[in-house]
Amino acid sequence: MSLPPMTALRAFEAVARHLSFTRAAEELGMTQAAVSYQIKQLEDRVGAQLFLRKPRRVELSEVGARLAPEVGQAFDILRNAFASTRGAVDNQLSITAVSTFASQWLAQNLGLFQLAHPQIAVRLDSSNDLVDLLHDDFDLGIRTMPEGPVDGLVSHLLVKGDFTPLLSPALAESIGGVKHPADLLRLPILDPRDEWLEQWFDAAGVEGYSAEGRPVSMMGQQSLLGTAAMAGRGVAMLTPALFRDEINAGRLVQPFPLLAEAARGYYLAYPESRRNAPKVRMFRDWMLEATAYMRAPS
Repeated sequence: MSLPPMTALRAFEAVARHLSFTRAAEELGMTQAAVSYQIKQLEDRVGAQLFLRKPRRVELSEVGARLAPEVGQAFDILRNAFASTRGAVDNQLSITAVSTFASQWLAQNLGLFQLAHPQIAVRLDSSNDLVDLLHDDFDLGIRTMPEGPVDGLVSHLLVKGDFTPLLSPALAESIGGVKHPADLLRLPILDPRDEWLEQWFDAAGVEGYSAEGRPVSMMGQQSLLGTAAMAGRGVAMLTPALFRDEINAGRLVQPFPLLAEAARGYYLAYPESRRNAPKVRMFRDWMLEATAYMRAPS
């Protein structure tokens, strides 16, 4: 059996991914009527309805749901084949990384990868926006994720997100030193509504922590919290593995060894279809070796 027209297949893949004729038409640069025509042509070819058109929404039919993953995978293979060909020509590796990991680890160490692989140019995008690694134009991503598989992605744990209080030495000395977890309650707290605070104090057996009456700050990013903590502005709940340089240099102190367990960690992730791309494989191998100390038992 010959293949259906590529235009019809492209229309089906886009509508199946967006579950919207309008968004598919925008992506493909076609009118909605043209997309509907291509889907009708494909349905005639298949001999079955591919979408269920309901008020204000579109759903895949049983036949469409069976067909969509295979067609999507085929287009991913084509996209990645052309991306790999382009990458082989320009040798550019595109990485998206969440801000904290980018500023606390990757920016300081990425040059070591480029020294080891001078033929590869690296483009780094630092953002907390969720990037669709299966379809956006990035080779790899470093993101916070829960443990467990994600469809279509290969992921490798870089460092667990376990957390503990960190603060400047000067702030600790302002109350004669922090000797017991409850001593932290006497100090300013950064992001006092952060759910990690209550979790850590519970794990430490300290009762009575409340954000009530504390100045409200919502920095959100660990890199910003760490900067504020080093300036002596308060106690921050941070992942110490990402602040080892600051701790070793004495800019931050970790008064207690207790780590509370985070539900998420920092992972290196990329599409399954790019697993064997040479530049992806080189960066993955370097990254896992370079971050091994952060996963080693302390």
